Amino acid sequence: VQLQASGGGLVQVGGSLRVSCVASGRTSSNYVMGWFRQAPGKEREFVSAISGGGLRTDYADSVKGRFTISRDNAKSTLYLQMDSLKPEDTAVYYCAAKTDTVVSDRERYIYWGQGTLVTVSS
Repeated sequence: VQLQASGGGLVQVGGSLRVSCVASGRTSSNYVMGWFRQAPGKEREFVSAISGGGLRTDYADSVKGRFTISRDNAKSTLYLQMDSLKPEDTAVYYCAAKTDTVVSDRERYIYWGQGTLVTVSS
């Protein structure tokens, strides 16, 4: 499975941005997919995840109510809509996928994309 993230960029505080991730190869609509991020000098952290059918989601407390994860299995594409952005959201955003179906388990992701940089300016 190959994952290709895109859509990052520079946005002002309070603005919105949507990042996307296209999956290719031996993909499955059953895979849980997620977003992680890594800010400069910090460890990578979980952001959000979504079940294969899109009915179950999970969010980190820091983004809950501001970010929305979704997926279009017909297009093999994962999205992260980010609203009310804050400077602390600045990071490289990575998409990831795993073969188990437990959305709330934030570990065991085995497929990773290359990341897309989101910069929130104040």
